[in-house]
Amino acid sequence: MSLPAPDPNATVVVTGASSGIGAELARELSRRGHHVTLVARRRERLEELAKELGEADVRAADLARADGRAELLGALRQTGRFVAGLCNNAGFGSFGRLWELDADTERQMVALNVVALHELTLEVLPRMVERGTGAILNVGSVAGAQPIPGNATYAATKAFVNSLSEALHSELQGTDVSCTVVMPGPVRTEFVDAADAQDIEGRAPGFTWSTAQDVARNAVDGMARGKRVVVPGAYAKAANTLGRLSPRTVLLPVVRAAYRRPAPKQ
Repeated sequence: MSLPAPDPNATVVVTGASSGIGAELARELSRRGHHVTLVARRRERLEELAKELGEADVRAADLARADGRAELLGALRQTGRFVAGLCNNAGFGSFGRLWELDADTERQMVALNVVALHELTLEVLPRMVERGTGAILNVGSVAGAQPIPGNATYAATKAFVNSLSEALHSELQGTDVSCTVVMPGPVRTEFVDAADAQDIEGRAPGFTWSTAQDVARNAVDGMARGKRVVVPGAYAKAANTLGRLSPRTVLLPVVRAAYRRPAPKQ
């Protein structure tokens, strides 16, 4: 139950590979000798990374769209390589009260964070089980350990990822295929800029933050060993435990205050 050894006929698919954790996952896998397939919307960034890595394919696709997912799945079927590993990393978040956020953006978040991850897993998993080898790595979050007012959709999507991954890990026992979920805390990437939440980022003490490199290294280590859960860093471990065990009547007001955004200036 672990990531198979590098194979010239195999590839490891990494979604959201144009920056942040996804790019670092691709680098870490490449350092370990794996061919990687880089997936994201921004082709130029993927091509730069592929040039850096050498052994990489580029698949530009918008996985929040049904046609983008179908295009990627069709390309993977035709590539001539079998998928030895899948890293479901693509995702984004938003901050604010749900009814004040853009509804289409919230729908796209669910499509990318949940639907794309689910569809890609459904595509590659049966073939992994048939071969008796393969590994899936899902990028969840400590945000999925509790509801987060002010970050409601994102936290809910990560709760799905966390729960699905742990259940799937148990289902796969005895198949020599594994599913690992990595649950980072705050990570310094483009995530906060994309969510327009620099004001919230500034409230978190420096010691709470991890680097994308550290998260990727820990995640691939866990994937290689077939672990169920990887929680990188002491802060993330504490936050994950508190999020799961704290009474909601205590937790929700605290989190709501922490994630409250200032009223727009008149």
